[in-house]
Amino acid sequence: MPWTHLLRRAPRLTAEQGLDTWYASLLTPLGGKPQPFDLALHGGRCAATPGLAFLAGYQAALRVLWPAAPWSVGALCATEQRSTRVADMSTRIDGLHISGRKDFVTAAECVDWLLVAARDEAAGEAPRLVLGVVRQGAPGVRIEPLPALPLMPDIGHACLHLSQAQVERLAGDGWSDYVKPFRTIEDVHVLTAVGAWLYGIGDECGWPEALQLRLLALLSGCAEVARLSPHEAATHLLLAGLFATQQALTKELDAAFAAGPAHWAALWQRDRGLLQIAAAARGKRLEKARQIVAQG
Repeated sequence: MPWTHLLRRAPRLTAEQGLDTWYASLLTPLGGKPQPFDLALHGGRCAATPGLAFLAGYQAALRVLWPAAPWSVGALCATEQRSTRVADMSTRIDGLHISGRKDFVTAAECVDWLLVAARDEAAGEAPRLVLGVVRQGAPGVRIEPLPALPLMPDIGHACLHLSQAQVERLAGDGWSDYVKPFRTIEDVHVLTAVGAWLYGIGDECGWPEALQLRLLALLSGCAEVARLSPHEAATHLLLAGLFATQQALTKELDAAFAAGPAHWAALWQRDRGLLQIAAAARGKRLEKARQIVAQG
């Protein structure tokens, strides 16, 4: 159904009534519990802005990371003082309670649950990370809204403050099973959603068929990479290829936007940088993947 939906014209969903209402409207035609890739593709096609497309891809990525996630809006909170290194984190889990502070909560105005990375090693042990789930509004959970950013100002963000809040621990290692692979998972699903947004704009504005077909090729590549393990070197090589493909369309996209309605061009100029988020980290993963493949 999502590929068919992508290829036919559909109304844009705005967030005038709030991000939670927008997200609920997004899920309805997909039966309420879609596959993550389908959510990213459909969400990008229906999004009124690149920021909303990002949110659809982000929510899809969270459900790859945690398949049992509720279908309300969630967020992953790992960064502290602009770092995701385990040794730099001070948030801690003690039994079934968690305390600390996290820099970013994406879509803070409507988030219902939060995946929080925290340390739980004993004194003298090497730093060890676990992942826990807390609920917005629960005792000891406080979200501090921050001013809108120039990039995607329609998607709010905030700091998270935790003080002996109740937490549900997730199985597995917090770093290797969750925080580390999430960037790769998020990259492919956000690229999918933004690619679908671009395709939709092109459909509405009559972009050249060659450009539209290249966007479809990019999206079909995203579908394949989304099926792969984020732990494999080949996945990072293929993902780098997808981003290179998108980057190669820059001149054609700029020309197409310039020839169309000014409001679409303004949105793209404002938010196009979202595809450069964590580009340095992607570059490091690509270099490591090259080395692994070269070693056989």
